[in-house]
Amino acid sequence: MEIRVFSQVVLVLNLLWFGAGACYFGLTPLAAARLLVHRSARGSPLFQTLAASLPFLGGMNLALSVFSALLLLCGAMFPRPEQRALFAVVFVVGHGSQFAANVRVEARKRRRGEELWPVRSGTMSFIFLTDFVLMAANAVACAGWLLA
Repeated sequence: MEIRVFSQVVLVLNLLWFGAGACYFGLTPLAAARLLVHRSARGSPLFQTLAASLPFLGGMNLALSVFSALLLLCGAMFPRPEQRALFAVVFVVGHGSQFAANVRVEARKRRRGEELWPVRSGTMSFIFLTDFVLMAANAVACAGWLLA
């Protein structure tokens, strides 16, 4: 597959994924907080603080979603492969930071036996794997642009 087509597909996937994150964390922060906090800890006053802070994560996802959309719509403004590779790095960092955070939570579980949220099961497993796959896809796009 040609790098231009591959990159467009990856940008569409970025747009959808970050858009879903913007909606979920930004518009339904209580539901998102319930995903992250074990049922036994939801009575803590910090649960409401966490829920109130999740729209910030939604906002960051919104920014990356809009950036993806702008690159899809205005890509001709950035004709050089190096420019496209640089943008792919931004998405690698976006997905990679989310993936790395979940790796740390899973490592903590293994080290201390304390599970902050279930990284390898349920919805979080889907999020964990999707961020890894999209991080890798954006890395491939970056390499493809640099080798083009």
